[in-house]
Amino acid sequence: MTVTAVASGTHEEIYRVEEPSAGLLGFIAVHSTRMGPAAGGLRMRPYASEEDALTDVKRLSEGMTYKNAAAGLPLGGGKAVIIGDPAKDKTPALLRAFGRAIQSLEGRYITAEDMGMSPADMAILAEETDWAAGLANGQFASGDPSPVTAQGIFNAIRTARAHQCGSRALKGVTVAVQGLGHVGWYLCRLLHEAGAKLAVTDIDNARTEQAVAAFGAKAVPLAEIHTVQADVFAPCAIGGVLNAETIPQLKAGIVAGGANNQLAGPEDGAALHARGILYAPDFVANGGGIINVATEILKIADRQGFVAEKLNALDATMAAILVQAKAENVSPDAVAVAAVQTKMAQKAA
Repeated sequence: MTVTAVASGTHEEIYRVEEPSAGLLGFIAVHSTRMGPAAGGLRMRPYASEEDALTDVKRLSEGMTYKNAAAGLPLGGGKAVIIGDPAKDKTPALLRAFGRAIQSLEGRYITAEDMGMSPADMAILAEETDWAAGLANGQFASGDPSPVTAQGIFNAIRTARAHQCGSRALKGVTVAVQGLGHVGWYLCRLLHEAGAKLAVTDIDNARTEQAVAAFGAKAVPLAEIHTVQADVFAPCAIGGVLNAETIPQLKAGIVAGGANNQLAGPEDGAALHARGILYAPDFVANGGGIINVATEILKIADRQGFVAEKLNALDATMAAILVQAKAENVSPDAVAVAAVQTKMAQKAA
């Protein structure tokens, strides 16, 4: 196995990881350890190229720096990606090899599950590294973070609705959900139980049909979900979905979802604001998962109490961001980014 440092730019460390005998090719990116060891999930996707994977891991790791800081966690930002189809290419040998790569960073990066990964996969990684969390078993095991991620997004949707129309109630509110993976599915369940009407889509048509049956949802073609007439658009798949092409087509008054890096660029936050669309910054809205994982990393005995406290604080942070953005007539994203940068600067001082 080879772990090779690559040009890091604004990141502290980036490594290319390769083990041909295990079919492994991926990257580990440590964006910042200013607030603590870098923590963030491991994602496996069939990236079109190494360049695409490297771009993604850079953006995701930077997003984790902001997410962890916004959640008030003593953790920095990192991320890892493996190039491949998790349904076809993921093997114990591949996971163990990547575990050895993580171990070589000596705790500067702590991993957990993300897209294409599960608690069972983390258990295999943990055979080779001391720095894997999101485990199903163990004294401080935190398990699948997806339900907590979904709860945080659900809270953010209600807070955005209260900010926009004065009520947190979701009965009769239409939400268009893009992506029905673990987080998207749990979010749909919460929304359905709250009386919301759902429009859904996923790259897996069978998953979409399951949501139609389970939640009385309306199925929407993949390329059209962002154009649905809805109160809320909830991106819960890949990043970059809010861009110069899609923003003019949005018909929702609120965007709040689970995907990381929803904005293709910072200018897209301003574009949403210019259209009068209320954006709940993604790294605040989807912070529930890392809060859950942090209980394992930090060895918190009262996991439920810690998670509840941090989720409430995150919801209060979101509300304050939206109030400040309205007062200053700027994008909530700009306010959220500035707040995290101030917090990190104070830590460095």
